[in-house]
Amino acid sequence: MTTLNLWLIAGLAVLSLLSGMLGLGVAFAALPFFSFFMTDIVHQVQPLTLLLNGVTALFSAFGFARSGLIDWKKAILLGIVTTVSAPLGSWLAQLIPQIVILVIYFASVIFLAFNLFRPIQKREEGQENFKLALILAIPISVLAGFLGVGPGFLLLPTLILVGFEPKRAAGINAFAVTPPSFSALIPHLKTAVWDPTLTLILLVVGAGLSFVGARITSSFVPNQRLKQMFGSVIVVMTAYKLFSLLFIR
Repeated sequence: MTTLNLWLIAGLAVLSLLSGMLGLGVAFAALPFFSFFMTDIVHQVQPLTLLLNGVTALFSAFGFARSGLIDWKKAILLGIVTTVSAPLGSWLAQLIPQIVILVIYFASVIFLAFNLFRPIQKREEGQENFKLALILAIPISVLAGFLGVGPGFLLLPTLILVGFEPKRAAGINAFAVTPPSFSALIPHLKTAVWDPTLTLILLVVGAGLSFVGARITSSFVPNQRLKQMFGSVIVVMTAYKLFSLLFIR
């Protein structure tokens, strides 16, 4: 086991715990982290992060389901929409320069962070605009597949912004983004570059800690704190990626 691999495993462990707490797959944070160590975004980073995203989102969903925080009907409907839409973005990623992918990534996370820290008008229970969430899930999934991160990091704040309570949004999101993470992986399979041993270890670590993260949120994290955590993680990961691009490479 090389020092580099140990850093990758340790970093993924922390990111999986955090993403599990937020009801996300790990890809939105793992993409900038892995791209610091791996040079080929399309053939190394994106296939690995999409695979990890599906597994960690699934185990996060298991964690939220233990507390009854998943609306299964809505989660399944969102899952169908995102699964059908995500592969288009992955196909586009094969044709567009990597710098364009990074620019879109930064623009997306800045927009999300801004909206998550803004005050949101409180809605009565049951007043969520789920139809709007379904409509927005289509372009969200295409963009997420294009970025190689899975739709969760965009879909979760969208669910919150259309009125879902943050913990329930996290539970729905965790389940809904699992199948599109795997469907978005399909266009990458022919050209993906894998390290089988490292990939297996990362999958086991990511699955276990994402489940633990979801259980922590379900039992101990208030809704408002969860929303703030998500915004903060976006800011930190974006700053990290910018630093790596400007000062490391």
